[in-house]
Amino acid sequence: MTTEIKVCMGSACFAKGNQENLEYIKEYIEENQLDSEISITGALCENKCADGPRIIVNGVEYTNVSQEKIAEILKEIK
Repeated sequence: MTTEIKVCMGSACFAKGNQENLEYIKEYIEENQLDSEISITGALCENKCADGPRIIVNGVEYTNVSQEKIAEILKEIK
């Protein structure tokens, strides 16, 4: 089963760190050779900016994510 990660592409989430988070996710996937197991897509702003940056993994929303939090999430799905 492919894991789907959606990264909020709204300007508030990007300003709060999702640009760096996206790069981190891409690097993690490449370093761990998970290209065929994880897909990344962008998500439109859902007006939940106060909770940003946000990502959604297999339908589960994570808010106020940092690279440390993303690392924990990715280790769980690996």
